[in-house]
Amino acid sequence: MENQTGLPIKQIFKMTTTKTILRVFILIFVLHLQGCTENSKPALIASKVIPFFQHWNLILGDGSNAGVAIDYENKDFFYATNDGEEEWVVFKTPNAGNTHGTSNNTRTELAQLKKWSPLTDAKLEATLKVMNIASTGDARVAASYSVVVGQIHSADGHENEPLKIFYKKFPGHTKGSVFWNYEINTAGEDNSKRWDYSYPIWGYDFSVVGTNADTFPQEPEEGIALGETFSYQVEVKEGVMYLTFTSEGHPTKTFTKNLIDSEYKTEADTPKQVQELFFPIGQDGVERKNAYAEEGLFFKLGSYNQTNGKSPQVNRVWCSGAETHGGDLQKQYTDGNYAEVWFKAANIEISDQAISNEGYFSANDDLSKKTVYPSEVIPFMDKFKILMGDGTREDNLVDFENKDFFYTVIDGTRRWVAYKTPNSGVTSPNSSNTRTELHEKREWIPEEGGKLTGTCKVMHVSTTGDARVAASFASVLGQIHSGEGHENEPFKLFYKKFPGHTKGSVFWNYEINTAGDDNAGRWDFSTAIWGYDMAVVGTAKDAYPAEPEDGIKLGEEFSYEVNIYKGIMYLTFTSPNHKTKTFTKNLISSEYVNKSDLPAQVQKLFIPIGQDGTERANAYSGELNYFKQGAYNQTNGKSPETNMVWCTGAETYGGDIAKQYENGSYTEVWFREATVGPGTPPK
Repeated sequence: MENQTGLPIKQIFKMTTTKTILRVFILIFVLHLQGCTENSKPALIASKVIPFFQHWNLILGDGSNAGVAIDYENKDFFYATNDGEEEWVVFKTPNAGNTHGTSNNTRTELAQLKKWSPLTDAKLEATLKVMNIASTGDARVAASYSVVVGQIHSADGHENEPLKIFYKKFPGHTKGSVFWNYEINTAGEDNSKRWDYSYPIWGYDFSVVGTNADTFPQEPEEGIALGETFSYQVEVKEGVMYLTFTSEGHPTKTFTKNLIDSEYKTEADTPKQVQELFFPIGQDGVERKNAYAEEGLFFKLGSYNQTNGKSPQVNRVWCSGAETHGGDLQKQYTDGNYAEVWFKAANIEISDQAISNEGYFSANDDLSKKTVYPSEVIPFMDKFKILMGDGTREDNLVDFENKDFFYTVIDGTRRWVAYKTPNSGVTSPNSSNTRTELHEKREWIPEEGGKLTGTCKVMHVSTTGDARVAASFASVLGQIHSGEGHENEPFKLFYKKFPGHTKGSVFWNYEINTAGDDNAGRWDFSTAIWGYDMAVVGTAKDAYPAEPEDGIKLGEEFSYEVNIYKGIMYLTFTSPNHKTKTFTKNLISSEYVNKSDLPAQVQKLFIPIGQDGTERANAYSGELNYFKQGAYNQTNGKSPETNMVWCTGAETYGGDIAKQYENGSYTEVWFREATVGPGTPPK
């Protein structure tokens, strides 16, 4: 063949060889990329292991709704695996992440796309093994170290749960307990009083807890170990739930429960277990007579982690105070602060009469990310303005919040409005103390009157201060404040708890409306409600009096009513498991007109600091007053040498609010109900 290029034959051969090598290299590279793409696909897909995912939406441990999980995986939460013998679907969720709906707990859990009446037929079957339980928690909290692996959930009404199947294992134990809970469908509109009754299957029921945070009960003899397989079958027929639990080497257990005719219609029907576990936290409701008969129900399955990082003082049943590493997913996974459940088989059957459950998802998807304003929880906010712990003010509290000072929280059963303020920040002109406190816009005279109510719990008071100073470790939760004259305070409601004590004191103070122009001689007279009055102090800076026997714990709920009618103040204080206390005080005629009228308590507490005034004869008559409510921190950083009643010498970290919050130098008060309005005739 003739050479047409004019180039030497050797050079032509060299060029041809180079092109061929290049083409081969490109072909190999393309094949390699294709192989990488194919290898990136998971070897196993969950929907191939258990082919029933068309019936569910998948909620992940970050709170998101992943939808129908066919051909889907998420390596952090949901994927398939092989244990060397069998294929499994893994549901994994940390102690803390974003949650779904109003829950405190994270979940990687299937939620059924349809809901059905308990009067129709429905069945769920599953075979599983629990591979990990949170490594931290509080042993006194029933929910610690547990995970829910299957549920029936209501889609309507209170959205309660007639079935929750738990696995729980304490640290150091080889065996854990399997039990199931029935949650009442609470009668009435107030669902905060709902409770669970727990049935043991293998091991203990829900109510068996430790004696302190790190002391566990004895290991259950017939329990289930991590990695040990068990199965459950849930069948509903004509309003009755039939449960069957099986595991090799364990006795089969069966139960029945009527879902449409309650056995808890009256308080007398409440089981002893519930009285001991739930009544102390105020969850003492009764169930509607027909239970869940009128509601749509649906199944859930997966890993619903019951161990969370919320403080046990918020709720001693559901808030376990576990390690969460600030929500860092990988850190939680690294040190065992997560729940992991593997399923190898599951099946679902429901009636053709089942209907769409879309309403449940539209109501709960991303709910934890939505802002719920204080004015949505307590709707009287339009009648108040607020001063917050950094000195900022806001006059329009409708659809307003501040995440550092004034916001809403959920305690496991209901929403509350939180008021939080540091030991040191920016205060009002005439005060040494910070406050996140409502200020009523309306003013009224005692003869005209007014009424303020509140249901609250104190979540924190400063952990530093001087025990000899009456105001140390205290917060004011409600006030009447004068708007003119000396601007004194005829009513202040206090909570005070010394460090190391479990119980604190609730008391109220009356401040005289000082006679004359010199207000420096004003003083308070303090009246005990539960526990001590203000005058009970320590013998040294760190020497505290004995703990009050009838005191109120942090996180314990109580209510007050301040009713001024025709110049008389009527006070009522109530709390579950405490005596109701009532008091009256005349606001328009003084009992402290002469020096000889000063009470012994005042002579002990205030006269040594030169506050020994008398009160004008008509007290606060004709003077404009207004209500205040929230958290008015009485613990400050001022030297006790200045004033041994009000200057507490507490730690303030130079006024750095973040450091104060981090180190306990703050007060925090939650309210779930409150009203304001005109005074009413006393009962």
